[in-house]
Amino acid sequence: MRDRDRGTLEPVPATGASATGASAVAGFDEFYAANFDSLTLQLCAYTGDLAFAQDLVQDAFCRALPRWQTISMYDNPTAWVRRVAWNLAKNRFRQVRRAFAAAARMRPATVDAPTADRVDLVRALAKVPARARRVFILYHIADLSIADIAVQEQAAENTVKSWLRRARLVLAEELAEKWTEDDGAGSR
Repeated sequence: MRDRDRGTLEPVPATGASATGASAVAGFDEFYAANFDSLTLQLCAYTGDLAFAQDLVQDAFCRALPRWQTISMYDNPTAWVRRVAWNLAKNRFRQVRRAFAAAARMRPATVDAPTADRVDLVRALAKVPARARRVFILYHIADLSIADIAVQEQAAENTVKSWLRRARLVLAEELAEKWTEDDGAGSR
């Protein structure tokens, strides 16, 4: 039972086989109360983060509780809990380091800004109807043949040729206007 005023555990009268378990838990409670603060202070100095240190020490004590009958027989049970907490800290540091390394590897390579011609081409392509634009890209950028595009688009080869012609006409018109504007501005 918990003494609500003091926040400590009251001893529970033990009978039979559970007497050993109850006294072991009571011994663990005293061990926990005597060592939690000092271990937290040590881990805080190591990690630089009080909340993280508290979590590590708490986790180490949670791992010690089911093994308490064995650990309590050690010359220095505190050293066992400290070692577990330090190992947990090192493991979490390694995890963070691996995560940062993975993020750095996944970072996209630096790409130069698009040239003015590329921007003009993208704008002109946006004015081409969707199917004609797709066919134009498949033919000129993906280097697919008319026959391959016809299979992919589920259309006749002559239809693909028609879409390709339509795309070229729109692009020629859009880009010719842009180039005429650029040439006209320069000749003034």
